[in-house]
Amino acid sequence: MPPATNITTSPAMHEPATELLEEHIAAEPSHNATPNYADYAVVAARHPWRWVGTAIVAALAAAVLYSLLTNPRWEWGVVAQWFTAESILRGLGQTLKLTLISGSLGFVLGFILALMRLSSSPLFSSVSWTFSWIFRSTPLLVQLLLWYNLGYLYESIRLGVPFTSITFAEFQTTSLISQFAAAVLGLTLNQAAYSAEIIRGGILSVDQGQIEAATALGIPRWRRSTKIVLPQAMRAILPTAFNEIIGLVKGTSIVYVLAYSELFYTVQVIYNRTQQVLPMLLVATIWYIVITSVLSVAQYYIERHYSRGALRTLPPTPLQQLRAFFTTHATAKINSPKGQP
Repeated sequence: MPPATNITTSPAMHEPATELLEEHIAAEPSHNATPNYADYAVVAARHPWRWVGTAIVAALAAAVLYSLLTNPRWEWGVVAQWFTAESILRGLGQTLKLTLISGSLGFVLGFILALMRLSSSPLFSSVSWTFSWIFRSTPLLVQLLLWYNLGYLYESIRLGVPFTSITFAEFQTTSLISQFAAAVLGLTLNQAAYSAEIIRGGILSVDQGQIEAATALGIPRWRRSTKIVLPQAMRAILPTAFNEIIGLVKGTSIVYVLAYSELFYTVQVIYNRTQQVLPMLLVATIWYIVITSVLSVAQYYIERHYSRGALRTLPPTPLQQLRAFFTTHATAKINSPKGQP
């Protein structure tokens, strides 16, 4: 057998291998290192079809606007002449007064009817359901004419003890139910019937488990209703409620059948005298658009207020969205490489 050979290596033989290993490790990317994105350019996302659609809509809008401005039959001079006339502003004030009074009373009565409908009392529930059924089943025009002609059914209205001859006060129906009273009465009761269903639906949308948990914690019933149920129900109530208010603004125009001098009746009187029908209708249209636009802005901010408990981050306002849009595009333009848009 050959003798065993002892192979000895000197430290100098390991130096080249050690250097190669160190170079290989240095060349490999470190998986634990945080990537540096500072040198990357911010490029805005491209949406070609969005721009195509925007161009088409912009062209159609420009065509409509051009037609409105260049067609002499719109008679914009007449519109400007009557838009802020004293009679028009007086009719506008009556429209706003009808909306404010009828809307406020309608929602208050609707809230009471909604609580009656949700009550465990069969009488309360039946009365509330019957009220909503009757007033939602008949046209508003019929209701207005019925209240205005109430004097034909009842010559006088007495306040006293029912089923007795005891009377505290008595009024002639024809003097009590004026044009304004009939309009407020008809609009209020009609609005209350719809408001009751809106509020009832919003209350029922609140999770029953939260009410049970609050009851188990010993929270009083009134605080459960005002601090837990109502704030959450408002998120479901507000959109439909504002739609009803906007509808009420336009619904006041039907009061013209009572010859009450609100905005639409005033416009009718003017164009029947001047025969300028389309310009006067345009005056009423613009004023209705102004009122509903103000209500829409108020609706947006009120809904945003009541969404604080449901969203981690509140939706941006239109002004914030516009500012973010221009900021993003300006940043992308500055950081984009040369040769790219």
